[in-house]
Amino acid sequence: MRVDRFLSNLPRFNRKQVRLLLVERRVAVDGVAVSDPHHEVREFSRVSVDDEVLQAGKPARYFMLHKPRGCVSATSDPQHPTVLDLLDEPDKGDLHIAGRLDFNTTGLMLITNDGQWSRRLTQPQTKLPKVYLVETEQAIGPEYATTFAEGIYFAFEDLTTHPAELELLGPRTARLSIIEGRYHQVKRMFGHFDNKVIGLHRERMGSLVLDATLAPGQYRALTDDEIRQV
Repeated sequence: MRVDRFLSNLPRFNRKQVRLLLVERRVAVDGVAVSDPHHEVREFSRVSVDDEVLQAGKPARYFMLHKPRGCVSATSDPQHPTVLDLLDEPDKGDLHIAGRLDFNTTGLMLITNDGQWSRRLTQPQTKLPKVYLVETEQAIGPEYATTFAEGIYFAFEDLTTHPAELELLGPRTARLSIIEGRYHQVKRMFGHFDNKVIGLHRERMGSLVLDATLAPGQYRALTDDEIRQV
């Protein structure tokens, strides 16, 4: 939200007072005096006027998790362990998942309390590649790469997938890069050739790569550089 709107929404200030406060640089966001009415105020921002705190803010949190098999990409589940159960962190109810994975799919999962950050990561408009290692039941033919690059029609949604890149690694293994996140998309793409996916592992989302030192079920906080990459 713009800082002028944030202040105007408070019952104590009218628009004229807000303009004056900004011109006189009496408003500080995260400890820095601001005068631009368009300056962004987020739920994590500390906002003060004349050293009086109007919003204390809260720390933004960002985690990278190596999701294991048999774990639900949800905040709660009555039958199965969830990815949040793997985190030893306070206030886990504030966290959410940025880009879900199927029950038996493994690999990179990102968890945060920053909704704006996770939207940038997952919304289709950003076209961030999601890269998967795929193992199939049958051999992967050379025609797969051509078909995936052209897009595959999904009748249920009445749409054609965006072009995807396939790199053959072995007779039944490949690396697939997609920019969407349709329901069971990878399995359905290989299902176009009646080839069942028996192993699926997400290596990367955009420029964020799964830390090779993380064993399944382990996690760590993202670095400042990694957070800024999104």
